[in-house]
Amino acid sequence: MNRATRGHSLSIKDKKRNKRITRKRAPGERPYTVIKNIFHSGHVKVTTTLRTHTKNIFTCFCYNLLQLITLKQKNTT
Repeated sequence: MNRATRGHSLSIKDKKRNKRITRKRAPGERPYTVIKNIFHSGHVKVTTTLRTHTKNIFTCFCYNLLQLITLKQKNTT
């Protein structure tokens, strides 16, 4: 992605390019954002690799449950 610098704004072509990149990137970034901000799991406080792996599995499971609830609400409305 391109970004503007002080005194030089982005051209229309660069803005459209950034928008296309953002649309492709956003669905893949959402799980990381939810896990980090909603579940506060950006930093793991457990010590061993096995415990960290287990904690991450449960976090991903919780994310999938949240997605299921969200999709269910969208379909009923």
